[in-house]
Amino acid sequence: MRIRIVFSLKNRGAYVPFHHQFLLAQAVKGLVMLGGKSEYFNFNQYNFSGLKGQIKISRKGLHFYSSRVTLVFSSPSKEFIDYLLATLFGQKELQIGNLQLVPESHENEATTTVGEAVKFLCISPIVLLQASFNDELGKRFISPEVDEFSDLLYDNTIARMEASGKFQSDNLNNFYKFQLVADHDYLTKIQATHKKFARIYPLYDSDVKYEVRGYTFPFTLYAPQPVQQFVYENGLGHFSHKGFGMLDIANPSSVAKEESMEMYA
Repeated sequence: MRIRIVFSLKNRGAYVPFHHQFLLAQAVKGLVMLGGKSEYFNFNQYNFSGLKGQIKISRKGLHFYSSRVTLVFSSPSKEFIDYLLATLFGQKELQIGNLQLVPESHENEATTTVGEAVKFLCISPIVLLQASFNDELGKRFISPEVDEFSDLLYDNTIARMEASGKFQSDNLNNFYKFQLVADHDYLTKIQATHKKFARIYPLYDSDVKYEVRGYTFPFTLYAPQPVQQFVYENGLGHFSHKGFGMLDIANPSSVAKEESMEMYA
């Protein structure tokens, strides 16, 4: 289940850091704890985008000038989403960075059934490698055009599907087809203009700061339909509950929009 949450912005022109997923993750975790239901305190089957709205870029970060700001949130558990929304809409205001956000409304996104070959767009960065404290391995660059990139995502996806408890081992063994094919023209254009599709992002776990490398680019994923549906609803890669790896179905206008956002380092 995917929903779009709409906030009113009280202080237009306020900003968040370029890489603000960790702020959103902290806010979501705070709401989960505030709701008081202990069965959700360690729940991690959810995913969310970055904040969306009319922005301008400065050295400080992303300044929002629209009257409303949106966030896409997804979870296979409707009960969890209902719980989170009830807690969120019980708050008068939510502060993310310097943004003063007032919960205004939410709506379900249209149900989308994906096939076995889907062109996706990253609406939050994909994290390929697990992070460890005081360890640089999580920041290692791997080209999206080599097999290792797909292989790592395959292993992570199957492990998460198994951990969800919704798939039998026999079914998982049949999901061996999995190939991510990056949009080569997009990568070439981005690199030719000295922009970036892979950056280092901060995240926090138990108040410990980690750094990971995240990737944002269009790609086509070839995989069985249940796998496609799982990554569309749950995200792709590590730390989906920290706001990484959210995908959307790509179209020409959305790809162009992503390219225009690759302006900052």
